[in-house]
Amino acid sequence: MFDPNEDEAIFDMKKTESNELLKFYEPSQQSNNKLLSSEEIQNLAEQTYQAWNTMRQGTRKLMRKYGVKVCGYCPEVHVGPFGHRARLCVAYKHQQRDGRHGWQAATIDDLIPPKYVWHVPDPHGSPLRNELRRFYGQAPAVVELCVQAGAATPEEYKPMMRLDTAIPDSFQEAGKVA
Repeated sequence: MFDPNEDEAIFDMKKTESNELLKFYEPSQQSNNKLLSSEEIQNLAEQTYQAWNTMRQGTRKLMRKYGVKVCGYCPEVHVGPFGHRARLCVAYKHQQRDGRHGWQAATIDDLIPPKYVWHVPDPHGSPLRNELRRFYGQAPAVVELCVQAGAATPEEYKPMMRLDTAIPDSFQEAGKVA
């Protein structure tokens, strides 16, 4: 039966629980007022890059120990010595293969695909211009974020970021270079 006193007690209990949850999820006033110094940001950027690099290196080592296969037609990945025989591949022209996957050895980029972004030489300067895009380099988003935050540019990404390329001021000047 309906008991109004019991329903009020339940309502009060839920209200108290939700208030406690809100307190838990609300950022404290102390954390809002604390800003990171430039040195702390630079250290955080270095640590972030090191963690990302360590994750990729650890994944490479695990991939050598445990077989990892990727379908050559669709984005499916299989961890184990053999690819499965389930006919689930629905990539383009899968009917010709009867839905079978085309398994091949996976690379690190199949498991942890990097999202490449344009390298911004000067974050506070003028925005990148479309007609000059061939002069801009690219880097994985994590690397670009860490470099902009003050981390040292990793040697392996310097050629991709085109740090040695002079960027012309205008499209006309770019035409003279090429």
